[in-house]
Parts: sequence; structure tokens; C-alpha cells
Amino acid sequence: MTDVTSKPDGQEIVVDEVFPHSRETIWKALTTADLMGRWLMAPTGFEPVEGRRFTYQTKPAGAWDGTIHCKVLEVKPNERFAYAWKGGDEGNFGYGSRLDTVVTFILTEVEGGTRLRLIHSGFVLPANEVAFKNMGEGWKKVVPNIGAVAGEAD
Repeated sequence: MTDVTSKPDGQEIVVDEVFPHSRETIWKALTTADLMGRWLMAPTGFEPVEGRRFTYQTKPAGAWDGTIHCKVLEVKPNERFAYAWKGGDEGNFGYGSRLDTVVTFILTEVEGGTRLRLIHSGFVLPANEVAFKNMGEGWKKVVPNIGAVAGEAD
């Protein structure tokens, strides 16, 4: 059985972090546009509603304007949140190459807080090798920031 919120045809980045906050507090940090902008990037047009399209803006490269096109795929409050993450251009090699992936956040209650598991799936190698490496390192840096933002939202 294939999970609608993952892309089984490729490599995935997985980051697990435990925060001393409730699932509701972590959920708020993941699904509130202003808070998202403080730990990741400011989204444009975001609402945590299935089917909703939004964008992030990052550094352009070659034929790619730096826009990341997203679509909310799943919203299960305080449990699971997933969205498509697409960007790049077919004409680019390395940074800015075509990317068609899914980002999924899974929240689980644990003793003393919440375990957050991020799965960014669908990286096709070697075409997405640069994105896979860069984003793998990037997610490991930004996911811990969710805790700091969540602490302020408590």
C-alpha cells in the first residue's frame, strides 16, 4: 500500500527530534504562516487546508526563479501534515534542477513532550543529488528551530 503523502520513487531525508512541548504547540509552529517563516521560510498564500497551494521563495538558479511550489496534501491536526514541494527547472543541473517531492511531518506524543518526524521524500538520484545533500543538511539545522519557535508560542 502506498501512502498518498510520500513519494516512494526515490531517496528520502528523515529527521527525528523530540521537543518538550505538547503536540498542539508543535502543530501550531508547523501550520501557522508567521511561525513557519521564523524556522524555515515565509510562505506566501499558506493555509493548513488540504488542496491549498502556496509558495516559498529561495535563491534562483539558471532557468529557475527560486520559487518552490507547494500544495497541502494532508492535514490531521496534531498528528500529521504533508505538502508537495516542487521547484527547479529541467534545464538546470545541480542546484535548481527539477524537483518533485513531498514533505511530511508526523507528531507523536512521548513522555515529556512530542516526537516530530520529518520525511522529505521523492529525491531522484543522480538528478536531485545536490538538493538531496543540501536539504538533508538544511533540515537537520532548521528542525531544531521549531522547538524555539514553539516555546515562544506556548
